[in-house]
Amino acid sequence: MRGQLALRAATTASWASRQAGRGNGSMIGGLIALKIDPTIMTQLGRGRRTVLITGTNGKSTTTRMTAAALQTLGEVATQADGANMDAGIVAALTANRAQLAAIEVDELHLPHVADALNPSVVVLLNLSRDQLDRVGEINMIERRLREGMARHPAAILIANCDDVLITSIAYDHPNVVWVSAGGGWAMDATSCPRSGEPIVWEGDHWYSTGADFQRPEPQWRVDEHALHGPDGLEIPLSLALPGRANRGNAAQAVAAAVALGADPALAATAAGTVREIAGRYRTVEVGGRNTRMLLAKNPAGWQEALSMIDPAATGLVIAVNGQVPDGEDLSWLWDVRFEHFEGTQVVAAGERATDLAVRLTYAGVEHTTIADPLRAIASCPAGRVEVLANYTAFRDLNRDLDEKTGAHA
Repeated sequence: MRGQLALRAATTASWASRQAGRGNGSMIGGLIALKIDPTIMTQLGRGRRTVLITGTNGKSTTTRMTAAALQTLGEVATQADGANMDAGIVAALTANRAQLAAIEVDELHLPHVADALNPSVVVLLNLSRDQLDRVGEINMIERRLREGMARHPAAILIANCDDVLITSIAYDHPNVVWVSAGGGWAMDATSCPRSGEPIVWEGDHWYSTGADFQRPEPQWRVDEHALHGPDGLEIPLSLALPGRANRGNAAQAVAAAVALGADPALAATAAGTVREIAGRYRTVEVGGRNTRMLLAKNPAGWQEALSMIDPAATGLVIAVNGQVPDGEDLSWLWDVRFEHFEGTQVVAAGERATDLAVRLTYAGVEHTTIADPLRAIASCPAGRVEVLANYTAFRDLNRDLDEKTGAHA
């Protein structure tokens, strides 16, 4: 009865929030439901086959791809807005009672969310340094996730064997599907998470010098043209989204859907239809400038996003804020390998534009500094402009672009 009351109150609060013009109301509904009945997530998870998706980077994209792949089996409950903590998860499961669910989970929340939802599948993408002032040290997170997954031996872990820390989380688990999804960032796994001794890389293979711990042989792998699966399976993989990381995300999404019974070819085709995630990768016409929006939140994400920058672009706006959701410590800027952008006008923008400008100066990147991202875009020559922003800078710029152009993400 308490659970029913919680759901009724959540529905009413969400309706009131929408009527008041304060958004879709999902978060306030989830918060109220949890306040009335702290066990509501467990109740909402009963009878579902749930896939949880977590990692430092790529959660929202992989969740969208997983949901698309699972839709080849039936209706899927998932977050529309990427709200990946308890209230957002409760809101998504309240809004859709489908028997299948693809749920994005913040890595710090994965252990207790898994305890509540008892997932059939958990997708482990990657693990690297994020916001140290919020998340903490990466080895502590690895240990916490390893302990959390040990409580769910029946769950199938879809684990990226190219990521040392992810491999450590899943290494002793009895039910793992290993995917070679790529691991372009290795700076946070130079030592073995189990022994502390160095990790040695030999091409794609890696191993620990201090423990019986090495890269497992993958059942799934992806290259530039196809997705390769068990028993010689080879499926063409054509994605609407750019970048090597997104091919790896798609590989893990397809592997997760196949683990629940999806046809591999249908799942791969469905994952390839995903085009935009909460404004990421969208293009907006702004004063004669075809502006593409890219989001990055930590060194690994920034490095991958920088590799997606179109070298033919006439302008590149890099916008950085330092609000609480971004992490107020911006020392990670010095870990990113900013490259020279020959022939491209670079503009440092955002609330922390000056910090960024200092970093670009040391990297030898010629640039100007204009704090307002909209004015920064306007300062670029007409043509293709790439915008790379961290979380709140991206969010605020999307809002301002919608107001200016009438476009909607």
